[in-house]
Amino acid sequence: MDDTTVNTAPPPSVELQSLIDCHEQPFVVIDVAYRVVAANAAYRRSYGEEVVGRLCHEVSHHSPVPCHLNGEDCPHRQVFESGLPHQVLHTHYDAANVPEHVRIQGHVLNGADGARYLGEAIEPLVDPVHVALPGMRMVGQSPPFLKCLDRLGRVAESDGPVLILGESGVGKELAARYVHQCSPRRGRPFVTLNCAAIPEGMFESELFGHERGAYTGSVARKKGLFELADGGTLFLDEVAEIPRPFQAKFLRVLESGEFRRMGGTELLRADVRIVSATNQDLLEMSERGLYRLDLYYRIAGLDVELPPLRARKSDIPLLAQWLMQQLNRSGQARHRLSEEALEKLMDYSYPGNVRELRNLLMKAAALSPGGTIEQEHIVLPTYANTARAAQAQPPARASLEEVTRQHLRELLARHGGNRRLAAGELGVSERTLYRKISKYGLD
Repeated sequence: MDDTTVNTAPPPSVELQSLIDCHEQPFVVIDVAYRVVAANAAYRRSYGEEVVGRLCHEVSHHSPVPCHLNGEDCPHRQVFESGLPHQVLHTHYDAANVPEHVRIQGHVLNGADGARYLGEAIEPLVDPVHVALPGMRMVGQSPPFLKCLDRLGRVAESDGPVLILGESGVGKELAARYVHQCSPRRGRPFVTLNCAAIPEGMFESELFGHERGAYTGSVARKKGLFELADGGTLFLDEVAEIPRPFQAKFLRVLESGEFRRMGGTELLRADVRIVSATNQDLLEMSERGLYRLDLYYRIAGLDVELPPLRARKSDIPLLAQWLMQQLNRSGQARHRLSEEALEKLMDYSYPGNVRELRNLLMKAAALSPGGTIEQEHIVLPTYANTARAAQAQPPARASLEEVTRQHLRELLARHGGNRRLAAGELGVSERTLYRKISKYGLD
């Protein structure tokens, strides 16, 4: 007979509170009736000491009903119905009623009595409150916004290149700054280059610098932005506008990290993370020979698409509130939005996104003498009324090429042929508009 014996003793009993207190992040245990039965110290610090015995949605959402009844993805409901883990992104409110964006991982916990419980591990997302530009900040609580914020935070943890996609006015530079602030490079430089604003012949000097006498007028050595960003992040806005002749040289620098200033012989190195942004289809441009495919793959290691404002309309009240606060701080008379004015803002599609919302509010504030912005003070662009009227008509069968050609024709006519103004409304550079005009035979 084998002397080996099998240990059949029951596992030692471990007290629940000591288990959840091992979590550094907030952790809470909830029963089937939405009642908190245990919470660790980190959870109590955030939501108050007296949370055990209260309903979870009252504690974290300050709501009398469960979050799924408010249209949110509820981890409690999903875990109790499926018996499987479930992850969601929510906005929680702490004991001081301050909102906080969080990632929640819901787990099934089985009690000794056979009862099922929900264990919630709560991980705060990096707050974008400190990532701001004049008159602009990342604001929102909608599912598309939180999903995008979570994606930005995740790609920030890597050191690979990031390509931020999105329409004009969605806040691509803010997103790039958020990636930098969430990354290990946060204490190093964040350098910005708008590729559409640099003349083609100045790209090399702007990025890599030049030595004295490199060209007529260069009277001193100048460091380029690539060198200034050493150890940090270089943000290339409008990256589709990098001139085709310069793309090969730029690709070599990205691959090696080595470069020379214009007119110089010294080989320099810089450790730079590239974050790029565009509102154009770089793959489609590469098919037409306007963009190097290998450069695209070099800058698009990780991509994030920012949602347009029309895809997160529930954020408009929060955005409008924050933008009104900025207007009130700028020395103007204090203004507030009427309910009718807010309804009008909610009903608009915003082709210019958050930037257009800000401009609408600035104009409305200037037109409202009494401090209250009414519906008639919200002056929508003429093309918005035209688009609304067109929606009421039966759709005509036309090719995408013809629709695009007609849109460009109307855009140019509206601005009297002024390409600079037309490009500004379209959200592209004049060079890009010129290429489109030539492509569709409008020149």
